[in-house]
Amino acid sequence: MKTSLSLSEGIPLGHVLLYTGGMNPSESKKGERIAKRLSRAGVCSRRDAEKMIAEGRISVGGRVIVEPGTLVMPADFITVDGKAIPDVEPTRLWRFHKPAGFVTTARDEMGRPTIFDLLPPDFPRTISIGRLDLSSEGLILLTNDGELARKMELPSTGWVRHYRARAFGRVTQARLDTLADGCIVDKVVYGPIKATLEREQGDNVWVSIAITEGKNREVRRLLESVGLKVGRLIRTSYGPFQLGNLTRGHVEEVPRRVVREQMGDKAP
Repeated sequence: MKTSLSLSEGIPLGHVLLYTGGMNPSESKKGERIAKRLSRAGVCSRRDAEKMIAEGRISVGGRVIVEPGTLVMPADFITVDGKAIPDVEPTRLWRFHKPAGFVTTARDEMGRPTIFDLLPPDFPRTISIGRLDLSSEGLILLTNDGELARKMELPSTGWVRHYRARAFGRVTQARLDTLADGCIVDKVVYGPIKATLEREQGDNVWVSIAITEGKNREVRRLLESVGLKVGRLIRTSYGPFQLGNLTRGHVEEVPRRVVREQMGDKAP
């Protein structure tokens, strides 16, 4: 797969986030938590691992475990639903251009198509970093390392997500500026966002948005609070990673470089 990244925020072209994975020295002696192992193997997130453990779906050495704090060693044989988990492989990261009409979960209870249906048949097992709702489009990052995904999703990492929205209605820049102080919508507290009026187009406006949180339907709800109804929402970047000219529905691997330089003390 070709790689054509356009990076920002002071990160040189070709320098990208890469978490090399693996246990630290103290973990190698006493083992690591089962949820973390499943996450590093790209099976699921830590939170989902805890749910699967509660459901009795995880076994270590042939014995079903019930405690999410169970420690495992590198040589332990671990299964999920009776199937061995994959070995922990070197961390990989991809950019994917999500089309509208697809969910970002691996399986959908309502039977809706997922972004994973669009990936090549031989594509490695991956999870998404963050989510976009069914109607949204644009940049989604994929990784085979759940620990990397967890760290990149944390608000404390401080990475800005940029969006462009086409919305029905009229608004002034002064009204958009009120969102810079944060607000409460339907009893949900939202942090500050930067919203910039780009242009008017008929009965619609185009607005660019920058946020550091990732709450469910955050951009849509905040723009609704200033009288705009979003008709199209496109994520254009996630931290230093840009959507660029990546074709809709296509995926490109990010070069394997410099993970800890980008995460600093946030590295797992």
